[in-house]
Amino acid sequence: MTGHILVTGGSGQLASALATAAGVVRIGRPDFDFDRPDTIEASFRAAAPRIVVNAAAYTAVDAAETDAAAAYRANRDGPAILARLCEAADIPLIHVSTDYVFDGTKTDPYTESDPVAPQGVYGASKLAGEDAVLASGARAIVLRTAWVYGATGKNFVRTMLTLSKTRPRLTVVGDQHGCPTTAFDLASAIMAIIARLDSTGWQPEYRGVFHAAGSGATTWFGLAAATFEEAARFGAPVPEVVPIATAGWPTPAKRPANSQLDCTRLHEVFGVRLPPWRESLTRTVETIFATPQP
Repeated sequence: MTGHILVTGGSGQLASALATAAGVVRIGRPDFDFDRPDTIEASFRAAAPRIVVNAAAYTAVDAAETDAAAAYRANRDGPAILARLCEAADIPLIHVSTDYVFDGTKTDPYTESDPVAPQGVYGASKLAGEDAVLASGARAIVLRTAWVYGATGKNFVRTMLTLSKTRPRLTVVGDQHGCPTTAFDLASAIMAIIARLDSTGWQPEYRGVFHAAGSGATTWFGLAAATFEEAARFGAPVPEVVPIATAGWPTPAKRPANSQLDCTRLHEVFGVRLPPWRESLTRTVETIFATPQP
């Protein structure tokens, strides 16, 4: 197919992972900035894309509680502009959203049809973005993902490995359940969706919300313990990891106790399924230790 795949998100984890794919043009600040709406259309016109992947977002979950205006500009208003541009150009938009649109009270994995009830500003602003994108009339695919990490950037796995160098004992929340997702796997899933769009053309069933996260689930404690188990193969220190309750680690924004995502619909419609989270963690830790660290 001719034309670029325009990826927003600058140097973010997902945008960086997508940037390695053929035909991708990646944009970010200062040239593309949701806080400067005029840059959105200018970047869009300059790229003349055939499809847009919006990986740009305000993701500071706790800071959003006291900076709601910035969160809504980035997570609702900017995506709404992108969606209108895509609608006018008659091209698809893949918009990345979050598990934080749920309140976490369900015991089973969440499906796309489950009621949404965000518990903080970040989740509410991302839900508002979903609504704005879908209300635009654009050929929109909304992908909710969760617990994203990668071999580069700021994320939970890399933070754990850094802390292990100086702390022999770590306390990690053990009562929040979710689906760890690597940026590489999510990028691969997005590119597979784009390949399907290229193969079949746009189909009505493609529009709407889909869950896209690593297969299987664990807790933050489980993810930390598994990270150190993998890192030990490379001679890294293995601290004692102690699980604590969410109440023992208070944060400005409330986290969902359960944000597992049922990704069945993604497989049924697009034939895409992300790998088991444990296998992807193994590959990611291997990549981290194979890469020279600053």
